[in-house]
Amino acid sequence: MLRYGIIGSGNMGQEHINNIRLLPGTIVSAVCDGNQAMREAALALAGRQAKGFTDHRAMMASGLVDVIVLASPNQTHTDILLDVLPADLPVLAEKPLCITSADCRQVIAAAAGRSAPVWVAMEYRYMPPVARLIDEVAKGTVGTLKMLSIREHRYPFLAKVGDWNRFARNTGGTMVEKCCHFFDLMRMITGAEATRVYASGSQAVNHLDEIYGGETPDIIDNSYTIVDFDNGVRAMLDLCMFAEASRDQEEISAVGDRGKIECGVPSSIVTIGRRNPDTLSNDGGHHPGHGGDARLDRIPIPVDPKVLAAGNHFGSTFYQHKKFFEAIKSGSAPEVTLEDGLKAVVIGEAAEQSIRSGQPVDLRAAAEQAA
Repeated sequence: MLRYGIIGSGNMGQEHINNIRLLPGTIVSAVCDGNQAMREAALALAGRQAKGFTDHRAMMASGLVDVIVLASPNQTHTDILLDVLPADLPVLAEKPLCITSADCRQVIAAAAGRSAPVWVAMEYRYMPPVARLIDEVAKGTVGTLKMLSIREHRYPFLAKVGDWNRFARNTGGTMVEKCCHFFDLMRMITGAEATRVYASGSQAVNHLDEIYGGETPDIIDNSYTIVDFDNGVRAMLDLCMFAEASRDQEEISAVGDRGKIECGVPSSIVTIGRRNPDTLSNDGGHHPGHGGDARLDRIPIPVDPKVLAAGNHFGSTFYQHKKFFEAIKSGSAPEVTLEDGLKAVVIGEAAEQSIRSGQPVDLRAAAEQAA
């Protein structure tokens, strides 16, 4: 029986508890949070066996936990990870890994030599329709991938304890906090590394009438981001956080030289379109007027209702925890590494920089300067 200790018991911490409880062979034995209301709410979910702590170091010293789940506010990740990594227990760290790439590199250095896995929680990889799209692209269903498009049209940022997520200094900025998920997906689906980032965005609608300690929130609520990859694939992210009146919150489209795959969440439909070989010319071009010859397959992707009810990420938190549990038991490497967490933050930082400067960011040049 693996005993999980949860550090941070807000919305995401409580979602982790709900999903861990669905996994046989696990219990939540400890919850750590300085906020009494959140801590007590999480303890009620975890069950009578769980003990509450106000300090993560006391929880670590208690001997009550075998596995750590870090779900505290973004700006606390670095310090907490530097405290817990020496214990060499398995760690699942919520995204973003840290709010800056420099902090990520500090954590990676501190993790050197550990035997237990550190898994960065990029849940979106594990949404069932997204996982199917990833698999189809990897199998070559649409031929050689050329273009990738991700759209998230959703509701504004939720209220958090202490309103920490209203300011970029605490979150890394929207392009790090929210969009690291999508930059991680881009790297995974393209199988390549980003070389150039250009983003345009603003804070147009959300939180403009809010004041905290005399300050107005400064977080971006809409943007377009284009990312070029070193294998020639081009990807785009379309983000709008005042568009909850949408059919799907997330839509992904992957286009290759032989077809196209689309998926939507929460509609949970994967559509595979294959170009008719008879309409392809010898040089790979497509003859005009034959678009109707393409074959479309619409595939519903079912998700267990109990898993859907355990969180707000379309089942992905459960499927991620299942894989994390299996990695711990088997001693295998994490599927989402600290390096993956760093690289998603690097792209997010570049997007934030591009929005501020109005200029594209050359990641290769930036890496050379950092070295």
